[in-house]
Amino acid sequence: MTTAAQWTRRSVVAGMVGTPVLLVAACSGPDSKGSGDGANGGRDGASAPAKVTKATVTVTPKNGATGADMTAPVTVRVALGTLESVSLTGPDGKQIPGQLSADRTSWTSSGRLASSSSYKLAAVSKDTEGTTGTTASGFSTGRPVKAFVGTFNPDHGTTVGVGMPVTITFDNAITDKAAVQKAVTVTAEPPVEIVGHWFGDNRLDFRPQEYWKPGTRVTLTLALKDVEGAKGRFGTQARTVSFTIGRSQTSVADLASHQLTVTRDGEVAQTFPISGGSPEHTTWAGKMVISEKLLQTRMDSRTVNLGGEYDIADVPHAQRLTTSGTFIHGNYWSSGIFGNENTSHGCVGLQDAKGAGDPSTPAAKFYNSSMVGDVVEVINSGDRTVSPANGLNGWNLDWTSWKAGSAV
Repeated sequence: MTTAAQWTRRSVVAGMVGTPVLLVAACSGPDSKGSGDGANGGRDGASAPAKVTKATVTVTPKNGATGADMTAPVTVRVALGTLESVSLTGPDGKQIPGQLSADRTSWTSSGRLASSSSYKLAAVSKDTEGTTGTTASGFSTGRPVKAFVGTFNPDHGTTVGVGMPVTITFDNAITDKAAVQKAVTVTAEPPVEIVGHWFGDNRLDFRPQEYWKPGTRVTLTLALKDVEGAKGRFGTQARTVSFTIGRSQTSVADLASHQLTVTRDGEVAQTFPISGGSPEHTTWAGKMVISEKLLQTRMDSRTVNLGGEYDIADVPHAQRLTTSGTFIHGNYWSSGIFGNENTSHGCVGLQDAKGAGDPSTPAAKFYNSSMVGDVVEVINSGDRTVSPANGLNGWNLDWTSWKAGSAV
């Protein structure tokens, strides 16, 4: 027999079992359309995964590449879709320009990349169903395979004479002279017009129309990094140097009167008896800039194509005037010639003592009063004017001729 209490307990259990069925039927009956996130299969309200684009993007250089060729363009190609946009930025944050193809399936950079630099690329693509995707890539470039370097003079921080040009010698021939010259800047304070002049394919000099004014500060800026000086050959330098012009000293070596006259800051400061090149070995005429000072040096006639006529191991107080071997220097091995006759093989000599240790000799006094960049002008030598390219001797060109040698 079932008691009233047992009946009550069974009714409660039955009610508990039946209730979920009624709830389920009420929430998702056969006529329910669904809504929101539930329609995407999530009873808990979660979003479905975003659609993945079917477009495939390929970037060259590939992501993570190092030492990429700076001269090669960056390319982006897409399959099964089109490119919506491409952004290529360098280490300075500036964008590198490029061009999309007409069908928008490829992009090619048109701006030159820099060497040894990092780049980031972002490409937005869209597949045929309209789904977009973004591809991110990064790479770095290497150093140029072929490079050129310019050796400059004077050095940073030096003080030089009023005739000193800025001279740059390149280790490889320059064919695009305009591009290289535009990347080299020479300025002066106080300001003065300064013009570059090419001597052949490897040397570029700068100077003003007249000698520098004493106290002028000259600044040379080499912005040659990644400048293409010749086909496939790039510069590597990015440097700024400066030097100062000292007091004004110019000298005239008159080989007819056998006298050297030194003018300092507009007044005659010294005169010395000299001996120049003999009639068989005349001295170059013209304005010559002291480019090197040597307390003692060896002079061997074989190095200047004069056979074995002399070989002196300790020529004192030697100051170079030409690349070919003309010096103004001390002479301790001759007597009676200074102020009287010209007997040398082309150099200008002053009386001196062996060992360069006597500061009272004419050669020592002139040496000690001189600096690199001072001008020594030789007159009445019986020879032609020295080539402007033979040493730092561009002052032998008039201003019009000098400017005609500029590439810009």
